[in-house]
Amino acid sequence: MQQHKNVPLRSDAQRNRERILEVALAELTHSADAPLSAIAKKAGVGQGTFYRNFPNRESLVLEVYRYEVQQVADAASQLLESRTPEQALREWMDRLAQYAMAKAGLADAMRKATSACGSLAGLGHGPVTSAVALLLKANEEAGTIRPDVTPDDFVLAIAGLWQIDPHSDWQSRAGRLLDLVMDGLRTGAPGA
Repeated sequence: MQQHKNVPLRSDAQRNRERILEVALAELTHSADAPLSAIAKKAGVGQGTFYRNFPNRESLVLEVYRYEVQQVADAASQLLESRTPEQALREWMDRLAQYAMAKAGLADAMRKATSACGSLAGLGHGPVTSAVALLLKANEEAGTIRPDVTPDDFVLAIAGLWQIDPHSDWQSRAGRLLDLVMDGLRTGAPGA
């Protein structure tokens, strides 16, 4: 009987956590300094519930970031299901750029949350590296890119994305940069 009682509590707790993350994503994207009390209120949870899930600002920001990075990473395999490897890679690069520009407030929050505890770059390295490796492997097997590109090479090549001002005409600048990267990846491809 006790076990039966716990099941709804766990699903309630999970729903509360998801609501907090959804609200936090929107609020932190809008403003890196969004008050935690406002996030809890908009999520419809009490302070106790909020702090049980996220004991401090850093834990909330890191969890929102991990969730978002995972969404971008998951898009790689979804794109490969319906597009050629080359199209999937280029579209995924566009999604990464959109994420980077749309989440400027979240990026500011991440910088503030990680300034005392180390590097921002390593936090999303796992899922993003896995997505890049998947896309590069598919393209290498299709002969559409040169065979010696590593995920680290790719991430370094697109690092310019994070230098683009999200309040400028970032779409055309990002598109041009990513087209240049694609041209470089194609150079020396067996199928070229």
